[in-house]
Amino acid sequence: MQEQYSPLSVEAAAQAHWEDTRAFEVTEDASRPKYYACSMLPYPSGKLHMGHVRNYTINDMLARHLRMKGFNVLMPMGWDAFGLPAENAAIAYKKSPAEWTYANIADMKSQMKPLGLAFDWSREIATCDPEYYKWNQWFFLKMLEKGVAYKKTQVVNWDPIDQTVLANEQVVDGRGWRSGAIVEKREIPGYYFGITQYAEELLGDIDQLTGWPDMVRAMQRNWIGKSEGVRFAFSHDIKDANGDLVQDGKLYVFTTRADTIMGVTFCAVAAEHPLATRAAELKPELLPFIEECKKGGVSEAEIATQEKSGMPTGLFVTHPLTGEQVEVWIGNYVLMGYGDGAVMAVPAHDERDFAFAKKYNLPIKQVIAVEGETFTTDAWAESYGDKTRGVTINSGKYDGLAHKAAVDAVAADLAAKDAGEKKTTWRLRDWGISRQRYWGTPIPIIHCDCCGDVPVPYEQLPVVLPTDCIPDGSGNPLKHRDDFLNVDCPKCGAPAKRETDTMDTFVDSSWYFMRYCDPKNGDAMVGDGTKYWMGATSDAAGGMDQYIGGIEHAVLHLLYARFWTKAMRDEGLINYGEPFKNLFTQGMLLRDCYYREDTSGKKRWFYPAEVEVQHDEKGRPLAAIAKEDGQPVIMGGIEKMSKSKNNVVEPKDIIEKFGADTARLFTMFAGPPEQSAAWSDSGVEGAYRYLRRLWTYGFKQIDAIKAASNTLEGIELSKDDKALRFEVHNTLKQINLDYERLQYNTVVSGVMKLLNAMEAYKGANHAVVRECFGILLRAIYPAAPHIAHTLWNELSYGGDIATVSWPEPASDALTQDEIKLMVQINGKLRGEIHVAAGASKEEIEAAALADEGVKKHLEGTPKKVIIVPGRLVNIVA
Repeated sequence: MQEQYSPLSVEAAAQAHWEDTRAFEVTEDASRPKYYACSMLPYPSGKLHMGHVRNYTINDMLARHLRMKGFNVLMPMGWDAFGLPAENAAIAYKKSPAEWTYANIADMKSQMKPLGLAFDWSREIATCDPEYYKWNQWFFLKMLEKGVAYKKTQVVNWDPIDQTVLANEQVVDGRGWRSGAIVEKREIPGYYFGITQYAEELLGDIDQLTGWPDMVRAMQRNWIGKSEGVRFAFSHDIKDANGDLVQDGKLYVFTTRADTIMGVTFCAVAAEHPLATRAAELKPELLPFIEECKKGGVSEAEIATQEKSGMPTGLFVTHPLTGEQVEVWIGNYVLMGYGDGAVMAVPAHDERDFAFAKKYNLPIKQVIAVEGETFTTDAWAESYGDKTRGVTINSGKYDGLAHKAAVDAVAADLAAKDAGEKKTTWRLRDWGISRQRYWGTPIPIIHCDCCGDVPVPYEQLPVVLPTDCIPDGSGNPLKHRDDFLNVDCPKCGAPAKRETDTMDTFVDSSWYFMRYCDPKNGDAMVGDGTKYWMGATSDAAGGMDQYIGGIEHAVLHLLYARFWTKAMRDEGLINYGEPFKNLFTQGMLLRDCYYREDTSGKKRWFYPAEVEVQHDEKGRPLAAIAKEDGQPVIMGGIEKMSKSKNNVVEPKDIIEKFGADTARLFTMFAGPPEQSAAWSDSGVEGAYRYLRRLWTYGFKQIDAIKAASNTLEGIELSKDDKALRFEVHNTLKQINLDYERLQYNTVVSGVMKLLNAMEAYKGANHAVVRECFGILLRAIYPAAPHIAHTLWNELSYGGDIATVSWPEPASDALTQDEIKLMVQINGKLRGEIHVAAGASKEEIEAAALADEGVKKHLEGTPKKVIIVPGRLVNIVA
């Protein structure tokens, strides 16, 4: 064993051993309990940073710990390899997305390997592999047969530069999230998955997800958005250019606040609403505003924060209960894709309507009163929208009714007039999967002039995507690939054309975790491997045992995976309806960032190494200058590590200087895994110093440990021996609890305490040292596996540390003959005493009062002596 700790040689040898023994490859084994732990698969962007190291080390610690506890653990890795970034890179570098993607996969894999992560690489998948996406196509066709997948024409967000449809969340301030182009609204046909068919089950099953964070479950509920209310119509006599009533003379709206119906002062419709279209034909001056509205974002978050604007149409509809004429406005805050694309506006009791009415000087009529609250139109107050305390006023026959009673009464009257009824609505919308992009799963449809849209026969799957296309930004290159596009119709044999749209990449990530279980199965989407790793049994629900990933995926990815799982269950492929039993959302790794801004507002980001920070006398940062010119830069605060902000730390830099174990240990020690943590150069150096101390201790004790007995049986233990064993086994007790809770920062704290205790040990019992150091090595192995593996072998503990039994606290070690108690006087520490473990209250009190340190600070007889068993004595003077 070498005297100096050399991380690179230690880690190279350990990894060679794991590679040679194929240590992390697993197979199904009914004789052992199984555990499936999986990190969300990364997009192959080409570079890892220390934030990735933190994420994957969490999974790695879990897997290594459970393997030592006797579990058969699957921890796979793969690549979410389709998507628009590859196309954008292809345009920039003039190479195919396939070439760029596979090069990045190789690069990222080479960066992961030195970290010693216990991935079963034999199960590696890439979602751009035809053997993977074949099953996307196969299951699409199955859902098409059942009506869960279907085709329709709908208004979508169109990015004119990227030439693709954008999801609502990809529109920011009216512009495409990647291109920055002003988004257009277009009506185009596309394929959809009927996720709303599962809305009730998706909502109800959230209650089963007790292993998920409460915040994520709340986000899922809010996104699904079940609302119970009343859908009713304002009648009208507005006719189109052909003389027919627009929408049969009915403007439908949905409201959860039917109790406020007597407070309606106007109606607002979306820019795409048929009444808005007719109004523009009658008043052409409306057209510019309508076109402007169509360019805006359509995410609810953006609608909520943007300034409300509108224009009157000059059209009126009739209130169904009062018969009054209600003016129709076009509002930029009304979405055509939600409900009927129209709202009844009650400015007195809806904050959004209130702002709109104030802006345009529209009537505000109070119809709900809250006891103790004064209503004024000067400013909005939260009580105006409170349905839990208010009662109706200024509402005729409904006056004095509370919310539910008023809603029921209004609904009954609307139903009697055949104008409306109670209805349940959902925020959730069907999932549009068609993307006008090249780099994705081809949708297996053939368009025939005679037969229409024809599904590709199952035996012809996969429809293979050509991998040599190089996009140039002018749209989907598949439209110009005759060898892909032109095909015979499977029904009639006539010349036909393939669908050139590809699937949303969320399709790829909705079931990849099941494919890890059967990655080589060419005959079925899932098979026996999936039954073993994820299947439900008579005594346990199905699904992955532990899923790990970022909170940013809390809605769409998880929702789509839940839907896909239920659809697979209904196809008879699996026997469970939820994909993940437990979910852990890790925090981000943060670092300081610095920038300058030019006159156009464009930011230039500096690497921290390019900046010199000036501090005050207390070490607090005051200002920063660029080393290149000595001129000021702006301190951008602490932000998530991001290449765009030049504040990433690449693992290769840390590994080359300190080793992978240091990188792993620091990221686990930086803070609770579920919380974000700040990068610290000094923290990294501290982790490295600890590992050097660990190595040095092992080197100094090598002869003693190798010669020592494996058992303490028959060996007389001294006071120091017992004290060390108590400290080690008692700390192990806490470490084991923290491992179960995935509180890996305190696990690291615990192993640091173990080394401190061993270094402070004054005894000479080599068997005790062997036992305690063996506990320390096993406890630190999941976090720093390379050094633990090497020391375990060098010190001749026997076996492979990866598969030896996990240590458990020994009951005899936790039994103390003597205990230490702190002694306080009026809350201030004044000494410590050692008493027999079974000492009486009187004996403890006497020992405390006899302590020399106590005597110096105590005058006369104390008023009271308070004893906290096992901890301290507090003397009240």
